[in-house]
Amino acid sequence: MLPSMIKWKNMINASIVLYKHSPADIQSVLQSLKDSPVVGEIFLIDNSPVRNDAFDDGRCVYIFNGKNPGFGAAHNVAIRKTIDAGVKYHLVINPDIHFQSEILEKIVEYAENHPDTGHIMPKVLNPDGTVQYLCKLIPTPADLIFRRFFPEFIIRKSMEKFEMRYTAYNKIMEVPYLSGSFMFLRTEALIKAGLFDERFFMYPEDIDLTRRIHQHYKTIFFPEVSVIHEHTRSSYKNFRMFLIHLFNLVKYFNKWGWIFDHERKIINQKILNQKI
Repeated sequence: MLPSMIKWKNMINASIVLYKHSPADIQSVLQSLKDSPVVGEIFLIDNSPVRNDAFDDGRCVYIFNGKNPGFGAAHNVAIRKTIDAGVKYHLVINPDIHFQSEILEKIVEYAENHPDTGHIMPKVLNPDGTVQYLCKLIPTPADLIFRRFFPEFIIRKSMEKFEMRYTAYNKIMEVPYLSGSFMFLRTEALIKAGLFDERFFMYPEDIDLTRRIHQHYKTIFFPEVSVIHEHTRSSYKNFRMFLIHLFNLVKYFNKWGWIFDHERKIINQKILNQKI
Protein backbone atom coordinates (compact mmCIF):
# COMPACT_ATOMS: atom_id res chain seq x y z
CA MET A 1 0.00 0.00 0.00
CA LEU A 2 1.41 3.38 -0.98
CA PRO A 3 2.06 5.94 1.82
CA SER A 4 -0.65 8.22 0.39
CA MET A 5 -3.19 5.39 0.61
CA ILE A 6 -2.26 4.74 4.25
CA LYS A 7 -2.62 8.44 4.98
CA TRP A 8 -6.04 8.56 3.35
CA LYS A 9 -7.29 5.19 4.61
CA ASN A 10 -11.03 5.27 5.44
CA MET A 11 -11.23 8.96 4.60
CA ILE A 12 -14.49 8.55 2.64
CA ASN A 13 -17.86 7.11 3.55
CA ALA A 14 -20.19 6.22 0.71
CA SER A 15 -23.93 5.74 0.32
CA ILE A 16 -26.09 4.00 -2.26
CA VAL A 17 -29.88 4.32 -2.25
CA LEU A 18 -31.74 1.16 -3.18
CA TYR A 19 -35.28 0.66 -4.43
CA LYS A 20 -36.26 -2.87 -5.40
CA HIS A 21 -32.64 -3.62 -6.32
CA SER A 22 -31.04 -7.01 -6.02
CA PRO A 23 -27.46 -7.63 -4.84
CA ALA A 24 -26.53 -8.38 -8.46
CA ASP A 25 -27.67 -4.89 -9.51
CA ILE A 26 -25.04 -3.22 -7.35
CA GLN A 27 -22.30 -5.85 -7.47
CA SER A 28 -20.00 -3.76 -9.69
CA VAL A 29 -20.20 -0.46 -7.82
CA LEU A 30 -20.09 -2.19 -4.45
CA GLN A 31 -16.96 -4.16 -5.30
CA SER A 32 -15.18 -1.02 -6.48
CA LEU A 33 -16.00 0.70 -3.20
CA LYS A 34 -14.86 -2.30 -1.17
CA ASP A 35 -11.59 -2.49 -3.12
CA SER A 36 -10.63 1.11 -2.36
CA PRO A 37 -8.50 1.66 0.77
CA VAL A 38 -9.76 5.24 1.08
CA VAL A 39 -13.37 4.06 1.63
CA GLY A 40 -14.51 3.43 5.18
CA GLU A 41 -18.17 2.70 5.78
CA ILE A 42 -20.49 1.89 2.89
CA PHE A 43 -24.13 2.63 3.61
CA LEU A 44 -26.89 0.87 1.68
CA ILE A 45 -30.09 2.81 2.30
CA ASP A 46 -33.05 0.71 1.21
CA ASN A 47 -36.28 2.51 0.29
CA SER A 48 -37.90 -0.71 -0.93
CA PRO A 49 -41.23 -1.92 0.51
CA VAL A 50 -39.66 -5.24 1.59
CA ARG A 51 -36.43 -5.77 3.51
CA ASN A 52 -33.66 -7.73 1.75
CA ASP A 53 -31.23 -9.29 4.22
CA ALA A 54 -28.96 -10.36 1.34
CA PHE A 55 -27.50 -6.83 1.43
CA ASP A 56 -26.44 -7.22 5.06
CA ASP A 57 -23.07 -8.81 4.23
CA GLY A 58 -21.04 -7.65 7.23
CA ARG A 59 -18.96 -5.17 5.19
CA CYS A 60 -21.78 -2.72 4.45
CA VAL A 61 -24.12 -0.90 6.78
CA TYR A 62 -27.60 -1.89 5.58
CA ILE A 63 -30.39 0.46 6.65
CA PHE A 64 -33.97 -0.49 5.76
CA ASN A 65 -36.24 2.55 5.78
CA GLY A 66 -39.50 0.62 5.47
CA LYS A 67 -40.78 3.41 3.25
CA ASN A 68 -39.63 5.56 0.35
CA PRO A 69 -38.85 9.09 1.58
CA GLY A 70 -37.01 9.93 -1.65
CA PHE A 71 -33.46 10.02 -2.98
CA GLY A 72 -32.09 12.94 -0.98
CA ALA A 73 -33.77 12.05 2.30
CA ALA A 74 -32.37 8.52 2.12
CA HIS A 75 -28.82 9.74 1.44
CA ASN A 76 -29.18 12.18 4.33
CA VAL A 77 -29.52 9.22 6.71
CA ALA A 78 -25.98 8.14 5.75
CA ILE A 79 -24.56 11.66 5.48
CA ARG A 80 -25.60 12.45 9.06
CA LYS A 81 -23.74 9.37 10.25
CA THR A 82 -20.65 10.47 8.28
CA ILE A 83 -20.80 13.93 9.86
CA ASP A 84 -21.33 12.50 13.36
CA ALA A 85 -18.30 10.23 12.88
CA GLY A 86 -16.11 13.13 11.77
CA VAL A 87 -15.30 11.53 8.39
CA LYS A 88 -13.91 14.12 6.00
CA TYR A 89 -15.67 13.16 2.76
CA HIS A 90 -18.91 11.50 1.70
CA LEU A 91 -19.61 9.93 -1.68
CA VAL A 92 -23.17 9.86 -2.99
CA ILE A 93 -23.20 7.31 -5.79
CA ASN A 94 -25.84 5.64 -7.95
CA PRO A 95 -26.23 1.85 -8.16
CA ASP A 96 -25.66 1.97 -11.94
CA ILE A 97 -22.17 3.50 -11.77
CA HIS A 98 -19.10 1.46 -12.76
CA PHE A 99 -15.55 2.60 -12.00
CA GLN A 100 -12.02 1.52 -11.16
CA SER A 101 -11.41 1.85 -7.42
CA GLU A 102 -8.14 3.76 -8.02
CA ILE A 103 -10.01 6.87 -9.17
CA LEU A 104 -11.11 7.62 -5.62
CA GLU A 105 -7.51 8.10 -4.52
CA LYS A 106 -6.99 10.65 -7.30
CA ILE A 107 -10.15 12.52 -6.31
CA VAL A 108 -9.11 12.54 -2.65
CA GLU A 109 -5.67 13.83 -3.63
CA TYR A 110 -7.23 16.70 -5.58
CA ALA A 111 -9.62 17.53 -2.72
CA GLU A 112 -6.79 17.48 -0.18
CA ASN A 113 -4.76 19.87 -2.33
CA HIS A 114 -7.75 22.17 -2.90
CA PRO A 115 -9.50 22.74 0.45
CA ASP A 116 -11.72 25.40 -1.13
CA THR A 117 -13.45 22.64 -3.13
CA GLY A 118 -16.68 21.28 -1.65
CA HIS A 119 -17.99 19.03 -4.40
CA ILE A 120 -16.28 17.05 -7.17
CA MET A 121 -17.72 15.11 -10.11
CA PRO A 122 -15.55 13.05 -12.49
CA LYS A 123 -16.12 12.72 -16.23
CA VAL A 124 -19.17 10.52 -16.71
CA LEU A 125 -19.34 8.25 -19.75
CA ASN A 126 -22.01 6.15 -21.40
CA PRO A 127 -21.29 2.41 -21.68
CA ASP A 128 -20.20 3.03 -25.30
CA GLY A 129 -17.56 5.52 -24.14
CA THR A 130 -19.32 8.70 -25.22
CA VAL A 131 -19.56 11.62 -22.81
CA GLN A 132 -22.66 12.30 -20.75
CA TYR A 133 -23.12 16.06 -20.67
CA LEU A 134 -23.70 16.44 -16.94
CA CYS A 135 -21.94 19.78 -16.37
CA LYS A 136 -24.64 22.42 -16.49
CA LEU A 137 -25.42 26.03 -15.77
CA ILE A 138 -28.07 26.71 -13.16
CA PRO A 139 -31.25 26.04 -15.14
CA THR A 140 -33.98 28.44 -16.07
CA PRO A 141 -37.48 26.99 -16.53
CA ALA A 142 -36.97 27.35 -20.29
CA ASP A 143 -33.80 25.24 -20.18
CA LEU A 144 -35.63 22.30 -18.69
CA ILE A 145 -38.86 22.70 -20.66
CA PHE A 146 -37.04 22.97 -23.99
CA ARG A 147 -34.84 20.00 -23.13
CA ARG A 148 -37.83 17.85 -22.29
CA PHE A 149 -40.29 18.69 -25.04
CA PHE A 150 -38.46 20.02 -28.10
CA PRO A 151 -36.52 17.97 -30.68
CA GLU A 152 -32.75 18.26 -30.47
CA PHE A 153 -32.23 20.01 -33.81
CA ILE A 154 -34.37 22.94 -32.62
CA ILE A 155 -32.72 23.40 -29.24
CA ARG A 156 -29.18 22.23 -30.03
CA LYS A 157 -27.57 25.66 -29.66
CA SER A 158 -29.23 26.48 -26.34
CA MET A 159 -28.47 23.00 -24.98
CA GLU A 160 -24.82 23.26 -25.96
CA LYS A 161 -24.65 26.40 -23.83
CA PHE A 162 -26.71 24.99 -20.92
CA GLU A 163 -24.73 21.74 -20.84
CA MET A 164 -21.44 23.63 -21.23
CA ARG A 165 -20.48 21.59 -24.29
CA TYR A 166 -18.33 24.49 -25.51
CA THR A 167 -15.76 23.44 -22.88
CA ALA A 168 -15.19 20.07 -24.62
CA TYR A 169 -15.31 18.46 -21.15
CA ASN A 170 -11.53 18.09 -21.18
CA LYS A 171 -10.35 20.39 -18.39
CA ILE A 172 -10.84 20.86 -14.67
CA MET A 173 -13.41 23.61 -14.25
CA GLU A 174 -15.94 25.09 -11.88
CA VAL A 175 -19.53 24.07 -12.62
CA PRO A 176 -22.60 25.32 -10.71
CA TYR A 177 -24.78 22.26 -11.37
CA LEU A 178 -23.26 18.78 -11.19
CA SER A 179 -25.13 15.50 -11.56
CA GLY A 180 -26.34 13.53 -8.54
CA SER A 181 -25.10 10.24 -10.00
CA PHE A 182 -21.62 10.71 -8.45
CA MET A 183 -21.21 13.43 -5.83
CA PHE A 184 -17.91 13.55 -3.94
CA LEU A 185 -18.73 15.89 -1.06
CA ARG A 186 -16.64 17.53 1.63
CA THR A 187 -18.56 17.05 4.88
CA GLU A 188 -17.44 20.48 6.09
CA ALA A 189 -19.22 21.93 3.05
CA LEU A 190 -22.35 19.95 3.85
CA ILE A 191 -22.34 21.24 7.40
CA LYS A 192 -22.12 24.80 6.09
CA ALA A 193 -24.50 24.54 3.11
CA GLY A 194 -26.91 21.97 4.51
CA LEU A 195 -27.79 18.46 3.38
CA PHE A 196 -30.18 17.43 0.62
CA ASP A 197 -33.45 19.37 0.78
CA GLU A 198 -35.93 16.65 1.69
CA ARG A 199 -38.82 18.52 0.12
CA PHE A 200 -37.58 17.17 -3.19
CA PHE A 201 -38.54 13.52 -3.57
CA MET A 202 -36.39 13.04 -6.67
CA TYR A 203 -34.57 14.86 -9.51
CA PRO A 204 -33.81 18.53 -8.65
CA GLU A 205 -32.12 17.76 -5.34
CA ASP A 206 -28.71 17.70 -7.06
CA ILE A 207 -29.31 21.13 -8.64
CA ASP A 208 -30.32 22.53 -5.27
CA LEU A 209 -27.43 21.03 -3.29
CA THR A 210 -24.75 21.91 -5.83
CA ARG A 211 -25.76 25.55 -5.97
CA ARG A 212 -25.90 25.81 -2.17
CA ILE A 213 -22.40 24.36 -1.88
CA HIS A 214 -21.32 26.64 -4.74
CA GLN A 215 -22.26 29.62 -2.56
CA HIS A 216 -19.39 28.75 -0.18
CA TYR A 217 -17.00 26.42 -2.02
CA LYS A 218 -15.89 25.52 -5.51
CA THR A 219 -17.92 22.82 -7.25
CA ILE A 220 -15.53 21.07 -9.60
CA PHE A 221 -15.69 18.93 -12.71
CA PHE A 222 -12.63 16.65 -12.61
CA PRO A 223 -12.11 14.92 -15.98
CA GLU A 224 -8.77 13.41 -15.04
CA VAL A 225 -10.74 10.33 -13.96
CA SER A 226 -13.94 8.86 -15.37
CA VAL A 227 -16.83 6.57 -14.47
CA ILE A 228 -19.44 4.75 -16.55
CA HIS A 229 -23.10 5.50 -15.92
CA GLU A 230 -25.88 3.31 -17.29
CA HIS A 231 -28.28 6.24 -17.34
CA THR A 232 -31.91 5.10 -17.75
CA ARG A 233 -33.68 8.49 -17.87
CA SER A 234 -36.75 6.86 -16.33
CA SER A 235 -38.86 10.04 -16.46
CA TYR A 236 -38.66 9.87 -20.25
CA LYS A 237 -40.06 6.33 -20.29
CA ASN A 238 -42.50 6.22 -17.39
CA PHE A 239 -45.42 8.68 -17.13
CA ARG A 240 -45.57 8.40 -13.34
CA MET A 241 -41.88 9.26 -13.06
CA PHE A 242 -42.41 12.14 -15.47
CA LEU A 243 -45.11 13.55 -13.17
CA ILE A 244 -42.82 13.16 -10.15
CA HIS A 245 -40.07 14.95 -12.09
CA LEU A 246 -42.40 17.78 -13.08
CA PHE A 247 -43.89 18.19 -9.59
CA ASN A 248 -40.45 18.42 -7.98
CA LEU A 249 -39.19 20.89 -10.57
CA VAL A 250 -42.14 23.12 -9.70
CA LYS A 251 -41.05 22.95 -6.06
CA TYR A 252 -37.48 23.79 -7.06
CA PHE A 253 -38.47 26.91 -9.01
CA ASN A 254 -40.89 27.93 -6.27
CA LYS A 255 -37.91 27.85 -3.90
CA TRP A 256 -35.35 29.66 -6.05
CA GLY A 257 -37.46 31.72 -8.45
CA TRP A 258 -38.95 31.13 -11.86
CA ILE A 259 -38.07 34.27 -13.81
CA PHE A 260 -36.47 36.38 -11.10
CA ASP A 261 -33.50 34.42 -9.75
CA HIS A 262 -30.78 37.05 -9.40
CA GLU A 263 -28.19 34.62 -8.05
CA ARG A 264 -28.70 32.31 -11.04
CA LYS A 265 -28.02 35.17 -13.42
CA ILE A 266 -24.84 36.22 -11.63
CA ILE A 267 -23.42 32.69 -11.32
CA ASN A 268 -24.20 31.67 -14.88
CA GLN A 269 -22.70 34.84 -16.30
CA LYS A 270 -19.54 34.31 -14.24
CA ILE A 271 -19.21 30.78 -15.64
CA LEU A 272 -19.84 31.95 -19.21
CA ASN A 273 -17.27 34.73 -18.82
CA GLN A 274 -14.65 32.01 -18.32
CA LYS A 275 -15.53 30.54 -21.72
CA ILE A 276 -12.52 30.02 -23.91
